[in-house]
Amino acid sequence: MPSARILRTAPIVRTPRVCQLEGLFDISPLDRSEQSWDVSLPIEDRPWNIGFIVGPSGSGKSVVTRELFGEYLAQPARWSDDRSVIEGFPATMSIKDIAALLSSVGFSSPPAWLRPFRVLSTGEQFRVSVARALAESSDLTVIDEFTSVVDRTVAQIGSAAVAKTIRRLGKKLIAVTCHYDVENWLQPDWVYQPHLRRFQWRELQRRPAIILRIERCPMDAWTMFRQHHYLSTDLNPLARCFLATWREVPVAFTAVLPMMGFRGRWREHRTVCLPDFQGVGIGMTMSSTVAALTVAATGGSYHSTTSHPGFIAARVHSTKWRMTSGPTLPAAQRVGSDTRARRLPRARRSYRLVAGFRYCGESWPDTALARALWAESFSANRMTHTGVSGVA
Repeated sequence: MPSARILRTAPIVRTPRVCQLEGLFDISPLDRSEQSWDVSLPIEDRPWNIGFIVGPSGSGKSVVTRELFGEYLAQPARWSDDRSVIEGFPATMSIKDIAALLSSVGFSSPPAWLRPFRVLSTGEQFRVSVARALAESSDLTVIDEFTSVVDRTVAQIGSAAVAKTIRRLGKKLIAVTCHYDVENWLQPDWVYQPHLRRFQWRELQRRPAIILRIERCPMDAWTMFRQHHYLSTDLNPLARCFLATWREVPVAFTAVLPMMGFRGRWREHRTVCLPDFQGVGIGMTMSSTVAALTVAATGGSYHSTTSHPGFIAARVHSTKWRMTSGPTLPAAQRVGSDTRARRLPRARRSYRLVAGFRYCGESWPDTALARALWAESFSANRMTHTGVSGVA
């Protein structure tokens, strides 16, 4: 098991100021300052995926981490000032593997993958840095100052997304931080607090629930989401729009349209979850809740076509959605033996795998509320006050 007797000393130069300070606070004169830690972490006694070293500043977290796990400590990565962040990943990784890893840590906005690291938001930089650390490490990754530079809400969501990825990949992570607020979201298997000299195993629990408030919204709410959609920033003016908030902060958006030529059928036009809140199921919860509302309000059916790998995978494993087509290239734009596709300009050809789904879950139980939200209209000075809840 990792264990060590760690001693850190530093000489004290006895200047006039030092002598005055000793007299002012009745400190015994010393020639040296010393700190020591007796550390024993029995982490080989049980299988584990996530460790958590936590304590206040100055408690010795970084000293203990460097002493016991220095060879696994993730170092600050160097990023190009002008090349996309995907270029910073190992050359041996395929673009498919990079996309899967970025999506798994909750950074699933392809347009943002094309940007240099320096222009990303702090939350995006945190997630892409974790993804790169995982890509470059072996089985164990140790990250000091975990979530220290991001907003605390973003830190909690990001911790949950990272934890899910670590367990899915069967890797190990040790997160080192002074922030206790991410423990329930990270769900570590063990916790060590250097200032208390305390190690404890921890039983895996469910992370805290994310209660979303979902309501109708005007079309201009799309403004804060449009740049994060993976295909298009356009929004059909006939769309019914829905907004999800968490802790009174907008987090997700969905727009719905009728399926032209099919009476009683509706389709999902746009669904976007903001990057800081990706990776914990908010997008899927938003999509399924709006689908349930639509079915209850209209008595019709609800359909969705998507080429986003994360959404396809999530719906394939969901009992609320049934795949109706794909994944395949769009029929009208397939390349290869399709002569019609070869006559299309290259810019109009599609190389994306697209899958179609139909919502087969339960409709929203309060039909009257669903119809009220569905029929809601807006003026320039009016917002809806009625909403429903979804749990991610």
